[in-house]
This record gives sequence, structure tokens and C-alpha cells, in this order.
Amino acid sequence: MFEWIRNCRHRAPARPLELGAPVQEPGASVGEYKLLYKYLHDRYANRVVLTFAEIEDLLGFALPGPARQNREWWGGAGSTAPRSAQSNSWTLASRTAVVNMLAQSVVFDRT
Repeated sequence: MFEWIRNCRHRAPARPLELGAPVQEPGASVGEYKLLYKYLHDRYANRVVLTFAEIEDLLGFALPGPARQNREWWGGAGSTAPRSAQSNSWTLASRTAVVNMLAQSVVFDRT
């Protein structure tokens, strides 16, 4: 009657589920913006909106002056300059950044 219980104990253990290659952390390419990268990378939402103050809380330091004054600091479309550590933090997290200088906020959309 309980034959199935005895058979269950002798089965080979199931192999762990393989979901693909492990995610590589971005090392030096994001520099001091690694915590922003991690936050954006770990969010499931397709859109994440953060204020400058929230970004500073994540990072643990104040954003530099150009971040509050120049849209280009956030990597405007068509920029030919080499990517900076801050733009790598959202680009490597598969996000784009659109800044609203008046609201002092940034919309990070999944690419």
C-alpha cells in the first residue's frame, strides 16, 4: 500500500534549475555609481522615477553641480562623448535616463 513512499526515498535528487549565465557586476565602469546601478538593475518595474534627493540617498553623496544644471550630464540623446560612470550605471542596468530639471527628478525606463 505504501510502496510509493519507499520508492520516493530512493530517487536521485533533482538538479537545481539553471536560468542561464550569472549576471556580472559592472566593476569599475560605474565607479562610485555602483549602488545606483544595483538599485536600477534589481527593480522589476519598467519605469523607475527618482528625485535627485533619492538618488543622493542611494549613493550616499551629493550629486555634482553639473547634474543639477546641465541636461548633458544625464547623457542626452545623440551624445558623442564617451560614456561616463554615471551614465554607465543606468545603461548597464538596461535603462535610459530622462531628466526633468524643474522637478529635479529622473525617469529611468527599461530599454
